[in-house]
Amino acid sequence: DGNFNVYDDIRKKLVAAGVPENEIEFIHNADTEAKKAALFSKVRSGQVRVLLGSTAKMGAGTNVQSRLVAVHHLDVGWKPSDMTQRNGRIIRQGNMNKEVKVFNYVTEGTFDSYLFQTLENKQRFISQIMTSKSPVRSCDDVDEQALSYAEIKALCAGNPLIKEKMDLDVQVAKLKVLKADHQSQKFRLQDKLLTKFPADIQETNAYIAGVKADAQLAAAHPQGKEEFCGMTIKGVAYDEKKTAGERLVLACSELPNAEEKVIGSYRGFELSLRFDTFRSEYQAILKGQRRYPVPLGTDPLGNIIRLDNSLNNFPERINSAENELATLHQQQAAAQIEVEKPFPQEEELTEKSARLAELNAQLDVDEKSHEPEQDEEEQENVSRRPSVLAALEEKSDKPEPVKPFRSYYDKDGDAR
Repeated sequence: DGNFNVYDDIRKKLVAAGVPENEIEFIHNADTEAKKAALFSKVRSGQVRVLLGSTAKMGAGTNVQSRLVAVHHLDVGWKPSDMTQRNGRIIRQGNMNKEVKVFNYVTEGTFDSYLFQTLENKQRFISQIMTSKSPVRSCDDVDEQALSYAEIKALCAGNPLIKEKMDLDVQVAKLKVLKADHQSQKFRLQDKLLTKFPADIQETNAYIAGVKADAQLAAAHPQGKEEFCGMTIKGVAYDEKKTAGERLVLACSELPNAEEKVIGSYRGFELSLRFDTFRSEYQAILKGQRRYPVPLGTDPLGNIIRLDNSLNNFPERINSAENELATLHQQQAAAQIEVEKPFPQEEELTEKSARLAELNAQLDVDEKSHEPEQDEEEQENVSRRPSVLAALEEKSDKPEPVKPFRSYYDKDGDAR
């Protein structure tokens, strides 16, 4: 009927090139599962050499890969998964050919370039998410971006500026994400400089001062290897080490619950007991300026030794805290330097944003600059062409003639 059909056109050209017509099939002719299974069987056996179809109709479940040697993409898919699905028909386990060919057909200076640019952008984001190789936290789907008519027209006309614009769109978007990440890191560092570092330094200084005071308290109540300075438990003083240890173990069993309870004193420190449910163990808490938990066992003498070891460990505690304080000061100084650094790619972002704005304006101006000339030329053409709207209005104004009724028995045999 004069209408173009790409399926029939390809078949006609293949037949003209010498391919038997019965070896060419269309997937949409197999409109039932039985017909589709029979068609796939013919393709696998080689009776059908050429199978044409759309992405949707020849997608999942099309197992015809046995003898395929080439796949031809006549158009561009909108999603990377479309192209993966197509190639998956031939690059598939069960294909007897060690090598296959994949053909992509594109037309220069058309919308194909934009579609492949879109596929590239989408695949880049997908690869970043699947491989975790990029710090980018978000992305925009091009599906939701409105492409202006001017850009489409520029694509069809082969305007080189549109390619530059698309590249700059991606680069500027990436630079903006990097700048936003830089700003977020800067805000986090500023927050640390204002609150966290001062609070941590103040807390560490207070801890060091408390530990030093407790070290002096422990030194004022020394414990010799052969001597015992005594322990007070529930108001009773114990001068013998083993007896004190046994009473300490008994006090653990007398605890009413897991909560901490003061039971006495040892070497000038307040002595408390508690049951640590997380570690499932009893702990003695020695409290001076700071608190020092000591795990307890069932050996009476061993528990006393553990308490003494904790009170003899003050030089290590002070040294560790002073190192931590020095580290905090170093981190504070480094954060102060980092927070004052500008975005390293600010100049590049400014230049590319300016160029992008220039391209947007230029594309828009180019489209509008031709409108007056075209209007003058087209005015004459429009005046010569009949107006469809005017024809409809003119037709609506005229009353439609009433056709005479003709019975089934009219002599000309035209039944109405």
